[in-house]
Amino acid sequence: MRFLHSAWILSVLTAVGAVSAAALVPVQPGSREQLFEIPKGTWARRMAGAKAEILPAEIRLVLGVKDVLVLRNLDDVPQIFGPTLIMPGQSLRLPFEVASEYQFACTAHLNGEMTVIVDDGPTSAPSRLRWRLAALSKMAF
Repeated sequence: MRFLHSAWILSVLTAVGAVSAAALVPVQPGSREQLFEIPKGTWARRMAGAKAEILPAEIRLVLGVKDVLVLRNLDDVPQIFGPTLIMPGQSLRLPFEVASEYQFACTAHLNGEMTVIVDDGPTSAPSRLRWRLAALSKMAF
């Protein structure tokens, strides 16, 4: 009976320690860049009438975690993103420092625009715990 009681206490302490660590340890991403690529042949498929949805209509970034948008143009023609012309083979690196919703002109989209939503980063213990739980739930499915 003592063994079961000790094992139960050890399990509870381990769980409390894991939750505490998840809440208190700052989020350290491997890279703060979120990469999206425009595949070769996108413009040609679109000109042929094919529906070429290659980038999401809405991209979500998180300050301090994934807050740098990188667009790489692998297509044969230049693409426009916002006021920037991205030549074939080039990349655009766009860091964000303010949480907000941004609208950009984007020739890689059928409707000609893309939304970038930048959320506040997980800086408090509860927000770090929520962020980690959300990341775990995305990995599980």
